[in-house]
Amino acid sequence: MKVKVRAIGIGDLELVCRHREAMFSEAGRDAATLATMTEHFRVWLAPRLADGRYFGFALNDVNVDVKDGAPIAGIGLMEIDWPPHPAHPAQDRRGYVLNVYVEPHARRRGLARQLMQLADEEFARRGIRHAILHATEQGRDLYRQLGWGATTEMAKTL
Repeated sequence: MKVKVRAIGIGDLELVCRHREAMFSEAGRDAATLATMTEHFRVWLAPRLADGRYFGFALNDVNVDVKDGAPIAGIGLMEIDWPPHPAHPAQDRRGYVLNVYVEPHARRRGLARQLMQLADEEFARRGIRHAILHATEQGRDLYRQLGWGATTEMAKTL
């Protein structure tokens, strides 16, 4: 499969929303909760795509007879304000990886690995030396293979 890498932008709002909802659906989340999440995520995401606070990449299948191909995978990235920490004692920010998604028909071809490598390169270009992500079960093995490790983070819904 031949793909074209491109940066995402405001024109990818619905693609990112669709990928995020599909990712959580495949992880077993219920449709009603996801519909509510997507409605609010869309409002949150639009200004961040517009001003570059949310950035990332899409992979387009150039074998599809569509100008520039059809998007088949994507990754979202953010630079987040974070106090210096033992994992990054001289930096006050972290990279954050989210919404890694590959369309079902395009899986098992190394596209998620390619997206993660693009993320590493983009964070390095921005001088970010530490990044985090929250993994679904489907992504854990790949992330481990790429050197990601578990943290001690805990969560509570209030």
